[in-house]
Amino acid sequence: MSKRESDEVTGVETTGHEWDGIRELDNPLPRWWLWVWYLSIAAAAVYWVLMPAWPGISGYTKGVLGQSDRVAVAGELAALKTVRGAQGAQLATASLEEIERDPQLLAYAQAVGQSVFGDNCATCHGTGGTGAKGYANLRDDVWLWGGKLEDIHHTIQVGIRSNHEAARQSQMPAFGRDQMLTASQISDLTEYVVALSRRPADRAAVARAAPIYQAQCIACHGPTGQGDQALGAPNLTDQEWLYGSSREDIHGQIWNGRGGVMPSWQSRFDPATLKALAVYIHSDAAGQ
Repeated sequence: MSKRESDEVTGVETTGHEWDGIRELDNPLPRWWLWVWYLSIAAAAVYWVLMPAWPGISGYTKGVLGQSDRVAVAGELAALKTVRGAQGAQLATASLEEIERDPQLLAYAQAVGQSVFGDNCATCHGTGGTGAKGYANLRDDVWLWGGKLEDIHHTIQVGIRSNHEAARQSQMPAFGRDQMLTASQISDLTEYVVALSRRPADRAAVARAAPIYQAQCIACHGPTGQGDQALGAPNLTDQEWLYGSSREDIHGQIWNGRGGVMPSWQSRFDPATLKALAVYIHSDAAGQ
């Protein structure tokens, strides 16, 4: 802090502050800025009186206008339900097939389904429904539990390995972790699965793994590896892999037996919303 003095050039008194030889002038604030500041203070005081503003121990000041965003949103939602009431009621009573046959009802269901999908399903399956490693791609024609409209609706309703009593259930054994097979047997079985998908593989390993596949894998994946939708067993002969297609990925799946969980949405969505979501996925995301 240096001594306050007048600036030689402007004649304005300084504040006494100096940085690197630069002295700060003690000019008054612009008149327009002060008036804006005063008006802001006045507007804030009026707002405090009119609107909810001050928090308290058990609540907050309500304001003389009694404004409540929560009440306003509830009113807007009620008005929206009234506007959508007719189509919503029709959607709730129509069968899945009737929805897809009615162009107007189908368009409404798709709009609702798209909104619900974006808010609840896109986190795992992606905004476009293309999924990711460990999360199913809903835009191809590969469906573990069936891609018909009824199949998709049921899967959404009960989930997969969820806490719903009727959840889709399947279990891939952890052949390595649980010591059901030796490390060399799993390596051979990996080559066998690679060969099933029509890729070059070690022939000797494939031959050694053939009886292992017959004893351990055929019950779910079938003799030719094409899987079984009734059991949720994937097709091993195509090019779609939920957990990856590399040898390391396949080996890891055989060793650890991974299985994801999809929640049941029955308790979260009403029947009409479940239908809309199923229709959206079936029609816009490659249903069978």
